[in-house]
Amino acid sequence: MTYQALARKWRPRDFGSLVGQDHVVRALTHALQNGRLHHAYLFTGTRGVGKTTIARILAKALNCVGPDGTGGITATPCNVCHACTAIDAGRFVDYIEMDAASNRGVDEMMQLLERAIYAPADARVKVYTIDEVHMLTTYAFNAMLKTLEEPPDFVKFILATTDPQKIPATVLSRCLQFNLKQVTPQAIAQRLGEIAQAEQVVADPIALMGLARAARGSMRDALSLLDQAIAFSGGKVDAQAVDQMLGAIDSSLLVKLLEALADRDAARLLALADAMAERSLSFGQALRDLGSLLHRIALAQQVQPAPAGEPLEADVARLARRFGAEEVQLYYQIALHGRNDLGLAPDEYAGFTMALLRMLAFQPEIAPSAPTGGPGASPQGGRRAQSAAAAPAIGGEAAASSRATQPAAERGQGPLLARDSAGAAPPTGAVGDLPWPELVQSLRLAGMPRELALRSELVARDGDHFQLRVPVKTLLESGAQERLRAALAELLARPVRVSFEIGATRGPTAAGLNEQARAQRQRSAEESIYSDPFVRELIENFGASVDPASIKPIQGQ
Repeated sequence: MTYQALARKWRPRDFGSLVGQDHVVRALTHALQNGRLHHAYLFTGTRGVGKTTIARILAKALNCVGPDGTGGITATPCNVCHACTAIDAGRFVDYIEMDAASNRGVDEMMQLLERAIYAPADARVKVYTIDEVHMLTTYAFNAMLKTLEEPPDFVKFILATTDPQKIPATVLSRCLQFNLKQVTPQAIAQRLGEIAQAEQVVADPIALMGLARAARGSMRDALSLLDQAIAFSGGKVDAQAVDQMLGAIDSSLLVKLLEALADRDAARLLALADAMAERSLSFGQALRDLGSLLHRIALAQQVQPAPAGEPLEADVARLARRFGAEEVQLYYQIALHGRNDLGLAPDEYAGFTMALLRMLAFQPEIAPSAPTGGPGASPQGGRRAQSAAAAPAIGGEAAASSRATQPAAERGQGPLLARDSAGAAPPTGAVGDLPWPELVQSLRLAGMPRELALRSELVARDGDHFQLRVPVKTLLESGAQERLRAALAELLARPVRVSFEIGATRGPTAAGLNEQARAQRQRSAEESIYSDPFVRELIENFGASVDPASIKPIQGQ
């Protein structure tokens, strides 16, 4: 027997086997059960989500006579009677499918409408399905308006399109419209697993999830990819074979890139990039997949952990603890911009490595306060020199901006808690007596542990026992607590105990004071701009205006 592609073999034959379109199934089922059937339906949605499949099932539901030949309109077609089998085989005389992409003119439409007035030859209801209906010409749409509005009782029109914006409003108003959703990767992967089991194919759940994500919401595309994966892997579908087939980047390689980034190890990052170049992997795909992984890490940090069984579940949870929320957001933006800039780079390798080095060089504004200077300074300390930004000038006059913002720095309007350029840390005894918000600034921390320290409030201190309060539970990752305790013990040069409680912070925190300092510096910079004589002269004599969003205080002066 001739082999049949999985997309055709497993095409849904009733409403119960449709995946991801419950809202459409519910509405059509109720309409069929209650006899409230519209004369024209419009199904919209991307490719492969079930538009023409639902049209066929609806046609069967309208014409099914049951196994014994005595049935009527039903929401559960039998799939064994003459009407059901003929519609599935595409040879039912009263079910007409027309492709509007190749039959788009007014002549073809007039021929269809002339046949519509005749009663069905072998059915209860004559059904016309017009696929890609947006491809019809304006004249063809105008020709069908009257018949579409008042068709004979025995005629139903089903229109399907991927681009409903191109359909005239006069046609839309005559149809009952259903928007078919893209199927979620989880639903696609589950369905692929059922089909693989029925086909007696061994399939790795991670591989099926990779196929589901590559299908981008299309169940038909997912089945075609599964067909290809079975042929590619010789009957056993595993994650490595699927990645190779799709040209995807090995997920473990992405994890290694982020681990090297968390360790601030530039040499390891470049070695991984060289290994990717040797394997001729797509650097554009690598940045895209890296952005996708960072997105999942951000979700794990802010909303919920990775679902059980999700690929890289343990890696995502671990990386979510290693990176701060602001770092993840920054790296995500760098990955997006790096992918867009690949075409402007000398070559893809240079563009990719520069994106990775940019992640090392840049950092969020709330950053570790490790000492700087000297050839052996860490990347965390060395990259701070790049955060200085001068206030933009009006009309490109950089000199005016410089003169206006410098007095603010000279008056000592820097951060209240900034110690980035302080050189060596103060003596241990002096540090131990500092208020908690200032003590936090001397801790050697990064990522989530630093977020925990910055946003915590000292409730009580009994010798070397620190009782802290944090506003949200997500800050209390086990690794973050231990690293904060270790950093505090290292700074004070003696063992300490740290305990936590959850609640709204009422006292000062380092993050709050830093925010106040930034706001004060911003106000001072704006005052300096508006009080500068040159700026006032431009405003008074030439009607110039200052964009407040362009004013930034000078850092580090």
